[in-house]
Amino acid sequence: MSATLAQLGNSLHDGSRSVPIVRRRRLWYLISVAAVLLLGTLAVLRGPNLGIEFTGGSEFQISGVQDTSQTAARDIVREHVPDSEPKVTVLGGSTVRVQTEQLDSSQTSSLAADLAAGYDVESSAVSTSYIGPVWSQDITQKMLRGILVFLVLVAIGMALYFRDLRASGAAMIALIHDMLLTAAVYGVVGFEITPSTVIGFLTILGYSLYDTIVVFDKVRENTAGMRVLNGPDYADRVELAANQTLVRSLNTSVVALLPVGSILVIGAFVLGAGTLKDISLALFVGILVGTYSSVFLAPGLLVDLHRLTSRSPREPVAPARRTTLAERRAAEQRATADGAGTGPVREEGTDEALDDEPADGEGAVEELTAEDPASQGDVTSVSEDDGSSPSAAPARRVQPRRSTRSGRSHSRRGQR
Repeated sequence: MSATLAQLGNSLHDGSRSVPIVRRRRLWYLISVAAVLLLGTLAVLRGPNLGIEFTGGSEFQISGVQDTSQTAARDIVREHVPDSEPKVTVLGGSTVRVQTEQLDSSQTSSLAADLAAGYDVESSAVSTSYIGPVWSQDITQKMLRGILVFLVLVAIGMALYFRDLRASGAAMIALIHDMLLTAAVYGVVGFEITPSTVIGFLTILGYSLYDTIVVFDKVRENTAGMRVLNGPDYADRVELAANQTLVRSLNTSVVALLPVGSILVIGAFVLGAGTLKDISLALFVGILVGTYSSVFLAPGLLVDLHRLTSRSPREPVAPARRTTLAERRAAEQRATADGAGTGPVREEGTDEALDDEPADGEGAVEELTAEDPASQGDVTSVSEDDGSSPSAAPARRVQPRRSTRSGRSHSRRGQR
């Protein structure tokens, strides 16, 4: 099994095998949106199960009971508070926890005595606590403020680390997806939301960001030096980076899920409700969702954000056009030399259109004669044609087009 996984990782890393992560990104978007909408709707219909730390109220814990039936506790509470529906949970195998709305001191003492009698324990086995509405409201505000500050600081840190707001934006969208999906699963399962749950949420946010940073680091390595960051080549390199980190992300997730899953099973089925149960569910779901979003959502979001915000570079055909003009100039110069100076010649480096060939056949290259005194000072002496060299020919020179037109005028006046 390990050899097969290692072989798969090698083939994904060198690109011989590829999982369509970026190419099928719209499919992953659809799956994520459908999961968030479905689970979110179920969670809203069921309603959040907020702990007493966020709602306020009175809590009673009866220890050392022989019969952990919840019916007895509900009946006793309804006798004292008819309009209240208590929350009764079993902690471990011998403790019952009862949460009610806010009670005064006399109601609390009377209810504690009746619960001790109903479960046939000593009055000292019943512990009571009270959380007021002001404290619970303060805890809720601090929780929301802490999450908001965390998100802002993470967004700034990601932008500074990658020097790219698009990478930070893609990571934050994936992070918000993880939060929503984890909260939706938590609401569907019905576990109580406590401060331990908030700690679990913050922990999985950090884990999701860590996995996303690993993927984006590989993207930055694969795309270093690229000029166009919104084309198909960029998408291919991002997909290669996601495939190269796929096996690593799976291995890290499995290693993290094994202990968290064990804690969840022990907390939920052995010890009952409590801190272990609250925090382990958030961690377990968050790690799964964070791995999925880091590998399948964040790379596709990065590609789409680059396509939406990147400006298209200059036309890539410009180098080919310059090459074509250079070849055309060289061909015209060769044709001019073969045609005994009848073609037009212009200075190198100009991209202007060539002049049409004049009707009398005289071009920019002309023979120097004694009848053109204005040009004799600009040429070197030429030896007489004695037949010793087959390449001997009258001296020629290349002039700008202004000189060419002047030469044409002199020649025509001489003919007239």
